[in-house]
Amino acid sequence: MKALVTGGAGFIGSHTVDRLLEEGYEIRVLDNLDPKVHPKGKPGYIAEEVEFVEGDVRNKEDIRRALRGVDIIVHQAAYQDYLPDYSTFVHTNAVSTALIYEVIREEGLSVEKVVVASSQAVYGEGQYRCREHGLVQPPARPQEQLDRGDWEVRCPACGRYMEPLPLKEEYANPYNPYALSKYSQELVAVRLGRLLGVPTVALRYSITQGPRQSLYNQYSGICRIFTLKLLHDKPPIIYEDGKQRRDYVHIDDVVEANMLVLRSEEANYQVFNVGSGRPTTVLEYAELLAGKLGKDIEPLIPGEYRLGDARHSVSDISKLRQLGWSPKKGLEDIFDDYLTWVESFGDIGKYFEEADRTMWERRVIRRASALCEA
Repeated sequence: MKALVTGGAGFIGSHTVDRLLEEGYEIRVLDNLDPKVHPKGKPGYIAEEVEFVEGDVRNKEDIRRALRGVDIIVHQAAYQDYLPDYSTFVHTNAVSTALIYEVIREEGLSVEKVVVASSQAVYGEGQYRCREHGLVQPPARPQEQLDRGDWEVRCPACGRYMEPLPLKEEYANPYNPYALSKYSQELVAVRLGRLLGVPTVALRYSITQGPRQSLYNQYSGICRIFTLKLLHDKPPIIYEDGKQRRDYVHIDDVVEANMLVLRSEEANYQVFNVGSGRPTTVLEYAELLAGKLGKDIEPLIPGEYRLGDARHSVSDISKLRQLGWSPKKGLEDIFDDYLTWVESFGDIGKYFEEADRTMWERRVIRRASALCEA
C-alpha cells in the first residue's frame, strides 16, 4: 500500500508519516517547504525511505505528480496564519482539496481513502446556552464589546451572558478566513468524495501540541510562545483575562485518530472532532508550564485581545469515541515531550518576538480601553 501525505514535512504530517511507515506503508510526501516553517529546508526527521516531492498543493501538475500510484491520501498541507490573507487561505486549503478530486477523476485513479485535516476553528464563537433563548450559535464578539474588556459571550437576542457548551460536529459556524477555508475544504472533500465514490473523512483537530511544532512558524501558538518567553525569563502575555477555555490534544492522540479513520469503513463520509475534551483555561496552562520549567514568573494580562478569537473552544469527542478512539495523553505529556524537543535547538532567542510585532502592525492584536467586571 502506498500513501501520499501532503504537508508531510510539517508537524502533524510528519508524525503521521512515521506511523504509516511503522504500519508498512510506502510513503510519498508532497510539501513546498515553506521557508516560514522550514527555513533550513527539508527537516532531518524525514526518513530516508520516504519519497519526497517538493511541490505546492495549489499547483495541479504537482498534485498530479504526487497522486500517481497512491492508495490512500492524508491531506495535511494547509495555510495557517492570523493575518488577513483571504485568498491564500482559500487557495491553499479549499482549492487544493478540489484539485485532488479533480485529478482523481481525470486520471481514473483508484484511491481507497482520503483523510482531510480540518480544524476546531470551524465552530467560530462556538455553541452556547442562553437561559431564555436556549441553544445559540452567536456571531463573533463585536469589537466594541472587546474594546470595553467585556470578554464573555452575550446572547445576541437578550444581551445576557451565556453558558458555553462542548462543540458538536453538527453546529459549525465559521467566520474568520482560516475557519471559512477549512469548512469549505470539508464540504469539498466529503461531498466530492461521495460523488466519485472515494471514501473520505474530515477530522477537526483541537489545538494539537508536541514535538516538531515549528519554532519558526508564528502560527505555532501558545506552547511555542509561552515556552520561549519563560525560557528567557520573560512573563507570557495572556490575551483577554486568561479565563478563556481551550482544548489541547497531544500529537500522538491525533495520529491515532488519523490511523483509526483510515482503517474504519464506518467513518466514511463523516466529520469528527479530535481533541482531549478537557477544558483548560489559558491561565491554568501558563501556570502549569511555568511550574514544569521551574520558573516563578507570573503572566502579564494587559487587556490585549486578538480580533476574531473564540472565547471558549472545547470539543465534544463522543462521536469519535464511538469508533473506539480516546485520548491517552494529557498536558503533562505535552509539556514533557515538547520541552525535550526544544532543548535540542540550543539558542532559541531570535524566535520569540517577531509574531506579536507582526500582528500588532496588522492590527490583529488590539488593547481594550477599559476592563469590564463580568
